[in-house]
Amino acid sequence: MAFKSGFIAIIGAPNVGKSTLLNHILGQKIAITSPKPQTTRNKIVGILNKPSCQLVFWDTPGIHLAKTPFGRRMVEIALSTLKEVDVILLVVDTSPSTGSKSEWIIKTLRNIKTPVIMAINKIDLVSKETLLPLIDYYHTIYDFEAIIPISALLKDGIDLVVDEIIKRLPEGLPYFPKDIATDQWERFLVAEIIRERIFHHVYQEVPYSTAVTIEEFKEEEKRNFISIHATIYVERDSQKGIIIGQGGKMLKVIGEEARKAIESILGARVFLGLWVRVQKDWRKDEKALRRFGY
Repeated sequence: MAFKSGFIAIIGAPNVGKSTLLNHILGQKIAITSPKPQTTRNKIVGILNKPSCQLVFWDTPGIHLAKTPFGRRMVEIALSTLKEVDVILLVVDTSPSTGSKSEWIIKTLRNIKTPVIMAINKIDLVSKETLLPLIDYYHTIYDFEAIIPISALLKDGIDLVVDEIIKRLPEGLPYFPKDIATDQWERFLVAEIIRERIFHHVYQEVPYSTAVTIEEFKEEEKRNFISIHATIYVERDSQKGIIIGQGGKMLKVIGEEARKAIESILGARVFLGLWVRVQKDWRKDEKALRRFGY
């Protein structure tokens, strides 16, 4: 059989489980996840290597009606992938609130010739009586290549999604070496892990007001040790106090959990130093958005 390779964009509304799905497809953690919507901010590349094919996935920020420069930048990142890939994987979930958001996304697909596969996620939360009419409905509003019910959390239906994608990939050589699962550099992964821990521990608007930069990343190969210094940026002094916590307790929890996750991914002992600084209204500042990598 001829070798196949291609790019797949994973798109959808915020919080439908795109990053969880990607991690389970790859069998390892590449994209950060949290129960909060709009956790993903950049295009995350995940690479699945099989004997007869290579699938290069792009996990994208949730597509929504953005009202701020930062929100619009995230949506632009997601939509820019649609004409650059071989297959589009649209992820929706079973909640009624996602339906109208997904319909808006489907309208943007009508002028795109790229094949689109739909994955209906979180089927573990509904009955078949609810699911079957939902599948029928989506069949009536767009000519999907396939509609596959899945539960990313329970790893149910994921192999079917991969099989349907492979059917539609073109023949070609691999784009990346077969021993890597992402092209993201280590500094980016470290910053994302720190941001993930913030999303898990801090509430309301605060996690959305944070950005993370890596100021220092020093490796000592002989000792299998990495020294990392990172800065967490927030928009207001009150948010800085929340991130640090009483007596520094919150920052300590974030740092300790992030350090353990970084050690697991990088396979080395890690020192992680965290600082918190205020960059007023950075989400509205085009220069700050570029400096923070958006």
